[in-house]
Amino acid sequence: MDTCLEGATGAGRLIESLRRLALHALPRMYLPRQRRFVFCIRRTPAGDLPEGVSRRYTAISLIGLASEPPSVAGSILAGQDPAQVCRSLIDETGAMTDLGEVALTLWAARALGLEANKAALAHLEELDPAKGPWPTVEVAWSLAALCYGSLGLSQPALAERIARRLLASQDVESDLFAHWPPEVPRSRLRGHVLCFADLVYPTQALSHYYIASGMEEALMAARRCARRMVQLRGPAGQWWWHYDVRTGNVVERYPVYSVHQDGMGPMALLALKQAGGEDYAQAVERSLSWMERAPEIGRSLMDEQAGLIWRKVCRREPGKLSRGLQAAISGAFPSLRMPGLNWLFPPKNVDWESRPYHMGWILHAFGPKA
Repeated sequence: MDTCLEGATGAGRLIESLRRLALHALPRMYLPRQRRFVFCIRRTPAGDLPEGVSRRYTAISLIGLASEPPSVAGSILAGQDPAQVCRSLIDETGAMTDLGEVALTLWAARALGLEANKAALAHLEELDPAKGPWPTVEVAWSLAALCYGSLGLSQPALAERIARRLLASQDVESDLFAHWPPEVPRSRLRGHVLCFADLVYPTQALSHYYIASGMEEALMAARRCARRMVQLRGPAGQWWWHYDVRTGNVVERYPVYSVHQDGMGPMALLALKQAGGEDYAQAVERSLSWMERAPEIGRSLMDEQAGLIWRKVCRREPGKLSRGLQAAISGAFPSLRMPGLNWLFPPKNVDWESRPYHMGWILHAFGPKA
């Protein structure tokens, strides 16, 4: 992916730091016997400890490692070959009931140039991302899986149907993508709410699809969404969390996730640039600058001492109260928001958790220098 940020010496330094932390954290998150990455590392009284196992996060980590030199990938995977790890995922696709796992596995296989991906492709077709009751994010992953990498566009007819489903999920007034495709039933309370991921992955997938297919509609949709994303940023470059698909306005700002700032936001905008869309280098720089010093907490989530990047800055509140209140109020009155939330529930908390997919998206967004 094109990661050139002309004249952005500060951004270049930050990217180097982020890559170093990602490459340092991933070996601690890998389980060689299972050939899987953990779900997370969490800070506990006993130390920073690994928890769980995740197929999704394994696939995303492999997508990130696909652009790294074999020696680097091998050192992270305890001497194992990324293609070998990916094949072990492909072997399990028949038992996967989750479209996201299947799509990400196929995407990883294609990123690695692994032609032996027929089982993953066949199961993706069975789960039917063009019609099935899947969320927008997983539909976008499916499109990315069919068109990313050096193997060329796979299953062109299916890819076009998926692309058109994504296009139908974009609101013509707000330019944002709904959390669910239009024909899937939505919650009456939260049906208008979408999250930042619902903007990132369709923008990225449609940009890659345009490169593979030349469909102008795909590029135009990605450009419109990216433009609105950039307009809605916070004053310190924050990518806010929840939005109203009807109006294109922010519903609730927090949490601010570090992976949005240094991985997902930049990779969507860089994919658009690669497709010939606008160059949002300044937005990428601002996105990264929040990582160096988040104004909400007065410091960075990049923890050099721990060798990890912490997950998010969030409100001090019981459960997900703010998000629930904002969704309910904005659902009934689109222009209204709950006042005083920053005073009642200040965004001063850090989520002391680090996940391998975060590291994978950093490496995917910002590959090694040529």
